[in-house]
Amino acid sequence: MKTSLIAVAAVLVTATPALADEADDSGTDSSDAILVVGQHQRQIEIEPRGLAVSLGDEQFAGINAFNTEDLMKYAPDFFVRKRYSGDSNGVPGFRGTHSTQSARTLVMVDGFVVSNFLGNSFTYSPKWGVVGPGEVQQFDIVYGPYSSRYVGNSMGGIVNITTREPRGTEAFVNVQGFVQPYRQFSTRENYWGGSVEGGFGLKQKDGPWSLRVTGRYFRNEGQPMGFYGLAPGGAAGPVVTGAVVDPKQQEAAAAGTGIAGAPGTATKPIFAAQSPALITQKQAKARIGYDDGTITGELLFAYWNNRDDQHKPDCYLRDAAGHAVCGDTQVTFGGVNYKAAGANWSRTERDEYLLGGKVAADLGSGWDARLALSTYQIARQKGCTSNGYDNGENGGPGKLSEAGPTGWYTGDLTIERKGAVNDVALGATASFYRIDTLNTTLANWTSDTGKAFSSETYGKTRILSGWAEDVLHLSPTAQVTAGLRFDDWRAYDGGLGRLGTTAPNVGLPVYNSYASRHETALNPTLSGQVDLGGTLVQLSLAMATRFPTVGELFQGSLNGDGTFNLDSFDPNLKPERSKDANLLVSRAFGPVKLTGSLFYQRVENTIFQFFGFNQNGVSISNYKNIDLTRQWGLEGIVETHDWPVAGMAFEGNVAWIDSKTLRNPSDPASEGVQFPRIPYWRINANLRYDFTDKVQGSLGMRYASRPNTDLDGTQRGDTFGYTSELFALDARLNWQLDPHLRLSAGVDNITNDRAWVYHPYPQRTFVVEAGWKL
Repeated sequence: MKTSLIAVAAVLVTATPALADEADDSGTDSSDAILVVGQHQRQIEIEPRGLAVSLGDEQFAGINAFNTEDLMKYAPDFFVRKRYSGDSNGVPGFRGTHSTQSARTLVMVDGFVVSNFLGNSFTYSPKWGVVGPGEVQQFDIVYGPYSSRYVGNSMGGIVNITTREPRGTEAFVNVQGFVQPYRQFSTRENYWGGSVEGGFGLKQKDGPWSLRVTGRYFRNEGQPMGFYGLAPGGAAGPVVTGAVVDPKQQEAAAAGTGIAGAPGTATKPIFAAQSPALITQKQAKARIGYDDGTITGELLFAYWNNRDDQHKPDCYLRDAAGHAVCGDTQVTFGGVNYKAAGANWSRTERDEYLLGGKVAADLGSGWDARLALSTYQIARQKGCTSNGYDNGENGGPGKLSEAGPTGWYTGDLTIERKGAVNDVALGATASFYRIDTLNTTLANWTSDTGKAFSSETYGKTRILSGWAEDVLHLSPTAQVTAGLRFDDWRAYDGGLGRLGTTAPNVGLPVYNSYASRHETALNPTLSGQVDLGGTLVQLSLAMATRFPTVGELFQGSLNGDGTFNLDSFDPNLKPERSKDANLLVSRAFGPVKLTGSLFYQRVENTIFQFFGFNQNGVSISNYKNIDLTRQWGLEGIVETHDWPVAGMAFEGNVAWIDSKTLRNPSDPASEGVQFPRIPYWRINANLRYDFTDKVQGSLGMRYASRPNTDLDGTQRGDTFGYTSELFALDARLNWQLDPHLRLSAGVDNITNDRAWVYHPYPQRTFVVEAGWKL
């Protein structure tokens, strides 16, 4: 049934015409930018070389947006690895980017960097939470590193979120509630959530100043992210019932595609679900603007508090008296002896803030300059975890992870002149990243009183860059853009501390420091564009260098016994170096716009995070270079407005991606295999229809074919621990009662598709909203 639905959807997406506004309505000359999918009332905020997408209110109206990143869920060949609403590990992925390669995407808010380049994994996702969905005016998305203006972390792509500027006296309030009836294994719960967001804006009628203040409170209980398996062996214990044998794990094991050693495999009956993630987020933001017609400026401050309480695992085991059994203990199930272990309790809380300022001025003679400075700081981060279920329930021993001085600083200076023949731009950028993580042991996992040193990791990186770009207008319909970027990278002050095991340092902190690293890179970009009688053609070429992050170089992980896994990081990692190409063809046929894209990327020294399990069944990881990977693919995009009937708008896209490991001497079995978590097919689409001038309905679809879970392509399944096929249909209904009040209702994942990205994706979720604006 699912295959038939996907086939029908693919035909509809590729066959249904679609409209973009006429080029004259785009806000930019057609020779300056090729934009597909979206609103064209405002100029795109980032340089649109290669495939470029701009999303605004028209697209947002058809989306159930629980969090800001949801507003991009139907963008072409794009996704965000979001496990539940409020997930702070939402990594964006472009084309053939693995869903944990977070350092390959540059994300900005109003031009200020919120990408977390302290590391490269799901735990270093962009800081989406500093912006509420109600204050987003525009999402600009550019695929690939085709502009020299941006650092090599744009190897995957660039996202810029533009927040709303007040045009007068404004105010708004949005209230939202949602529920997910979740059914998996023996977990049977309804998980509730909701949010309140509001703010106001002021603008001087005859003056340069403006102010916008917003805030949001969000709370949600997400479904369990993992499931614990019984480990066979040991002495006999109480006879228990209730463990679940997963038939899909058995199928994978029988097919030879099971995950050896993973909790929940066919040899490990599932005895508990991880605690539901109770997420509480508080966000506040103030934006002060200045514009006197000659000088413009902005000061932005955003605060984000995030708390994640995983307060009680869902235990499936029952003893003879019917009591729950979940602690670290021996049990006997089905006549076999097992150990039940790993069901921990935890609590994590973070206070973070973004402070940014920028100014732009006309320098005369056609030149203008822009300067932006910002810092993002993790002011407080405390993660407490119990040592097992019984200690979690009774306030026993545990572990604490704290962030010391952690955050980043960025600066960006651009000087630009637009002319009749040449548009010249010069610039310099700088970034500084610092991380310090202290791990301690606790006598009571709920209190940091009397904590004792366990380990510490720390390090710094910085990049200083200069760049230049020149746009040569060959004719009113043709142009060539050439650019060059120079980066100077340094990694330093990196090391780790641990408890000594030899005299005279037994039981005392011992620190190992690593040598500083220094490298440079010079990368060109070249793009040509021509309008051939209404058919726009653009060819973009680029080289990019993505330097290792602090986390990849210096941030070691822990083994199950609390000692360092010394193979979990590599201070000698080589930078990733890519060669990229993108051919884009776009044409409007009256109310129909069709766009085709052919892309290619070849990356030397791909930095990949390998996952496995140690002797204690604890998930471990390490970073290594892969000599050579390559991806190429095709994208087809259609857009329509008021076609084929008045009041209907449609945007749909289909992508085919071939992403392979070409050379990897350390693991020859991976050569020629599709890269992990990259599907061959991805389809996103959104259809909106105005039933009346006050009532609008929408349907959305997200599809990705089943990818490989591991580098060798030997682990494939459709259950916990694997990356599965994804198919989700969404619906939404908006009712504009009057110019000020809106009511909405929607459902995501209508068919209740059970999909996995190692962890489970959300099942069917219902949402209701009310919005008011002045």
